[in-house]
Parts: sequence; structure tokens; C-alpha cells
Amino acid sequence: MSFSSSRASPIWLPVLLLLLAMISIQSGASLAKTLFPLVGAPGITALRLMLGTLILFVIFKPWRLRFSRQRVVPLIFYGLALGAMNYTFYLSIRTVPLGIAVALEFVGPLTLALVGSRKPLDFLWVALALAGLWFLLPLGKSMAGVDPKGALLALTAGACWAIYILSGQRAGAEHGPATVAVGSLIASLVFVPVGFTFADSGIWNLSILPIALAVAVLSTAFPYTLEMVALTRLPAKTFGTLMSLEPAMGAFSGMLFLGELLTLPQWLGLLAIIIASAGATLTLRPAKPKIESLNESAK
Repeated sequence: MSFSSSRASPIWLPVLLLLLAMISIQSGASLAKTLFPLVGAPGITALRLMLGTLILFVIFKPWRLRFSRQRVVPLIFYGLALGAMNYTFYLSIRTVPLGIAVALEFVGPLTLALVGSRKPLDFLWVALALAGLWFLLPLGKSMAGVDPKGALLALTAGACWAIYILSGQRAGAEHGPATVAVGSLIASLVFVPVGFTFADSGIWNLSILPIALAVAVLSTAFPYTLEMVALTRLPAKTFGTLMSLEPAMGAFSGMLFLGELLTLPQWLGLLAIIIASAGATLTLRPAKPKIESLNESAK
């Protein structure tokens, strides 16, 4: 991907934009969770994808794009991974606190970043990530409050995130961020019908549309736009390191908006994964810059 943008702006501005993007994404997830009793997790996933795709189409006008033949297959995988990531993540936060779900999901890109690691310091990040999982997953009596099925769904969302990154590198090589709109359309073609099929009856109540639109804006249009601006003005390592804060953003959002309080072991697990992700990003070898920078537009 190559974008022409000025780097003359102060460094604090893109950092602030990226932090606002993360806050927006997690606030959108919290707002979406409040609709679960009315429309269900599949229903709000369908509404978010449908409305988010419409917004992205207005912003990027993807009907003007032309993709070469070698980009078509990665583009399909990219779109399917995007839809599956959102679908499984929303299913996971039905029963798992938002901060824990985000941390478990973050294991996907973290694992991708650490694949092929050989330096001794890399194994420290692996050990920290495993320690974080030990504290977060329901492996003992103290973790009985974490639903195993919800945790597995969050990890599945993380695996989809890794596929999203790998396929997105190839799919977006020609048209950059505008590719998100096409990927979102592919995701919608599959997961909007699935979401409506398994949604609760409240999804047909027109009064929920303003909230669903707010979820689409907070989780899609607004943060994606801010992330694009930040990505073109920040070094890849800085971008990836800041993105490591997202699990903490999820935890604080869950506390503020949903009353989800974490135990001390869960906070320790969350911190271990954040440190592992930040450390892995900072110590990646220069030969792998793209993996560092593509933590950007998953939620």
C-alpha cells in the first residue's frame, strides 16, 4: 500500500487520532452489547455490517475500483475473514467481558507477528502471551466466571483477524483503504443473511435503527477513517505499539458502559498480553514491517 500524505503534522496529532479510533471501536462494541437482549448478537452483527458497508460505500465509492485477477482470491478471503471476525467476536461478548474478549482476540495478530521468531527476546513475548492466556482462560476455579465457549469464540475471532491481515496485505496492495468497502460488501453478502436468520424478533423494530447506525459509525466509519490518517503519519512500530493498548481500552469501556469488573488475575492476564504485543511489535525484524502495521482496521 502506498499513500501520499504529509508527515509535517505534529506527532501528537496522529497519536491522538489513533487513541480516539480505539476508544470509538470499543465504545461501539459496548453499545452493540446493549442491543443483544433485543436483537441478539447475530442481529446486531448483521445491522452493523449492512449499515457500515453503506457508509463505506459513500466514503470510498468502490464501484470505481478495478482489481487485477491475482487480487480477487485474496479479496474474497479478506472479506470472509472480516465478516467472520465480527460475527464470532460479537458472539463471544455475549458471555465474556469486553476487555477479556478483546485480549483473547488480540492473540491472533500477536501469534502472526511472532511466527518464525528466533531471537531469545521473542520467546519472552511468547511466554508473556501464554501467561496472559493462563490468567484469562477458564483453567481453574478462580476463572470460573469466564465462559469457555465465549473464550473459544474470541480466540476464533483472533484467528480470523490473522487471516484478515494476511489476505488484506495482498487484497489492498492496489487500492489501499478503499479495499475495506469491497471487503465489507463480501462480508455482508454472507453474514447479513446469517445474522438476520438467527436474530431475535426485535430486529424488525425500527426504533433500534438509530442505535444500530451509531454502532456502525462508532465501530466502522469513524475509527477506520481516523486509523487511515494515523497510519500514513506514524512509523509502523509506533502504530503497532499503540494498537497494543486496545485490550485495555476494551476493559475500560466494559467497566464504564457495561459495569463489567475484572478480577486481579484477569487484569494481570490483560497486562501480560498488552506487554507481549507491544514488545513483539517493537522488536520485530525490519524485514517484516507490514505485519507490524496491519493491526489497524480489524473491529
